[in-house]
Amino acid sequence: MSGRKIAFIGGGNMAAAIIQGLLTAKSSLPEQITVADISPERRAWLTEHLKVIATADNAAAVRGAEIVVLAVKPQQASDVLGALQAELTPKHLLISICAGLPTSRLEQLAPARVVRVMPNLPALIQHGVAAICGGARATEADLALTEELFATTGTVVRVPEDKMNEVTALSGSGPGYVFAFIEALEAAGIEQGLEPATARLMAVETMRGAAEMAAKTGKAPAELRRQVCSPGGTTLVGLAAMQEKGFDEAVAAGVRAARDRSAELAR
Repeated sequence: MSGRKIAFIGGGNMAAAIIQGLLTAKSSLPEQITVADISPERRAWLTEHLKVIATADNAAAVRGAEIVVLAVKPQQASDVLGALQAELTPKHLLISICAGLPTSRLEQLAPARVVRVMPNLPALIQHGVAAICGGARATEADLALTEELFATTGTVVRVPEDKMNEVTALSGSGPGYVFAFIEALEAAGIEQGLEPATARLMAVETMRGAAEMAAKTGKAPAELRRQVCSPGGTTLVGLAAMQEKGFDEAVAAGVRAARDRSAELAR
């Protein structure tokens, strides 16, 4: 990534997370990154906090860049890329983080080589998961470069594009499911008489510790679950009560619904 100029079209939270990752990893210098955003307040924040170049002019941001990260709302992508027809060329690598937009559609809108990425919110703290897939014109070098870029924000996996809706439902929406579970644990603790601050701390740190254990031991979640479930113990009884209320079915239904919505947005 060193020495390459990068343009971000859109300077929202996810773009800022990627930029922060690049700067923290020293993969890019602030002066190598230009961000185009329509909001004067956002441009001021980007220049003050990240020290990057900020502009209101998308075309100016793209000029001189080798990599262009499209970080606008999906419904804005057509207009944005249409206005950049004179700037984008086959020499550009266009990396899209626009949820739901297939590479084939992006290739219709721009002559660049396209890689599609589905990041998730923990990229904001460099613990995200990003799934990537290449379009018809993307090369192995393009995919490797995209992997290098997003590795600064967490874990990167390659997936077939026809599984991007499933990725969106699992890892893209997944943090929302986790936050909802933490919220439910906190509420249950408060209902049982714990102080709200204590219940929140315990719920958050329990989730953090369990996730770290799953990541660092490499053991299957089912094996770890069995380790904590003593016969006749509290965890086994608690899990049984959750299953009785349809825990697994509810999670699966949520992922399916999110997948179907992602497919609907793509159409």
